[in-house]
Amino acid sequence: MSSVDAAWLGMEDPTNLMMVTGVMALSGPVDLKRLQLVLDRRLAPFARFHQRVVRPRSRANLPHWEDDPSFDVQNHLTHVALAAPGDDAALRKLVSDLMSEPLDFSKPLWHMHVVDGYQGGSVVLARVHHSIADGIALVRVLLSLTDDSPGWKAPARPRRPSSAGFRLPLDWLPAAVRRGVSAGQRLVSSPDRMLGAARLGIHGAYRLGRLVVLPPDPVTVFKGDLGRRKRAAWSETLPLDDFKAIGKAYGATVNDVLVGTTTGALRRYMERRGQPTAGVAIRASVPVNLRPLDRALELGNAFGLVFLTLPIGIADPARRLRAIKKEMDGLKQSPEALVAFGVLSLMGLAPVEVEQAGLRFFGSKATAVLTNVPGPRQPLYLAGRKIGKVMFWVPQSGHLGIGISIISYEGGVMLGIATDARLVPDPERIVEAFKVEFEAMRAAGAKLAKGRSKPTRGRSAAAR
Repeated sequence: MSSVDAAWLGMEDPTNLMMVTGVMALSGPVDLKRLQLVLDRRLAPFARFHQRVVRPRSRANLPHWEDDPSFDVQNHLTHVALAAPGDDAALRKLVSDLMSEPLDFSKPLWHMHVVDGYQGGSVVLARVHHSIADGIALVRVLLSLTDDSPGWKAPARPRRPSSAGFRLPLDWLPAAVRRGVSAGQRLVSSPDRMLGAARLGIHGAYRLGRLVVLPPDPVTVFKGDLGRRKRAAWSETLPLDDFKAIGKAYGATVNDVLVGTTTGALRRYMERRGQPTAGVAIRASVPVNLRPLDRALELGNAFGLVFLTLPIGIADPARRLRAIKKEMDGLKQSPEALVAFGVLSLMGLAPVEVEQAGLRFFGSKATAVLTNVPGPRQPLYLAGRKIGKVMFWVPQSGHLGIGISIISYEGGVMLGIATDARLVPDPERIVEAFKVEFEAMRAAGAKLAKGRSKPTRGRSAAAR
């Protein structure tokens, strides 16, 4: 096991389970035998889905992977019925309960629940441990189970690799997933350039120094001692084109707008809880993908972290968006993600006490984890059923109390919130605030765009 993967394994504790949780809602009841065949064939190339973790007796040796001699995909598949009335509230409760339940460490660290009775269809709810791979890679693995059409012919079982470093070619993936993989690479600005040793020298030292001297985040409703219960919520699907229009009106990217809208939602939630927001700024720990495109489906953790300031205290949406854009533009050109990756690598090799100190260090600098993954633009199918929506939640590493996930799919955007129930027992309120903030920004953006298009009094459009 690599030292980075070992670091994520070592972060596991009852108050902060290191699982990525994903949900795919299907248009109708799923055929269990067909789904089992899909999992058996499509997960076969990924060795770690058939391997369990072996922990050494001493900290001097890293944990390692070994093949599970009794592996059976049926041991990783549970069929349940959703409690009546089968609505979002019932599904939220189930997702929250499973998000609070640890995986079985005597088996490969993943499990799927097939949930019947959700709005006339089924839900596939997957939980995968972070030591297998990071959230970006795991979302891609889940999407690799899908097809571009309802029809599917089971491929021959590929030879199961014994190495966790197995690389899967991309040519068999649905075209829509390949586009999503390609888009994911554009989340960062030319990471290959950041790998230059010269740039990492001076700038890396500067960024490491910046991380060290960053003051702790302020205490808010989102930060505090964690309990063992988690809460999950998600938004309705909002049109991606509307976020693009807002960005065009303000000269910002879609990512800028999504982060600005999320920041506004957190501000509204704090006000609802009676917390002061004037002058408040919190940081989000943002994973940055460091994989080259030709290794997009390689497992393991290959991402760094940057600390993005969320200006909660700015009430005006336009000013807030400009502040976020400026911050994100600076981070895109920074080697901070690679510096954080190096720190995580060292943490995985360190004694437990040092690793825990590192976790406290990272946790003190931020309040939330924020992940944005662009998904496929076209509809996908799983075991013959159309996927209506996709959502995922990442664990809150560093003992943080809130995780924010944004994913696009089929022309829509969804926000997912995972919280510690002791700190934020009602994450659906943040989701509701996200919709309100989106509507406000959309109206303001449309007004701004309309004002720019008006002809100046006394001059014709041709004259202008």
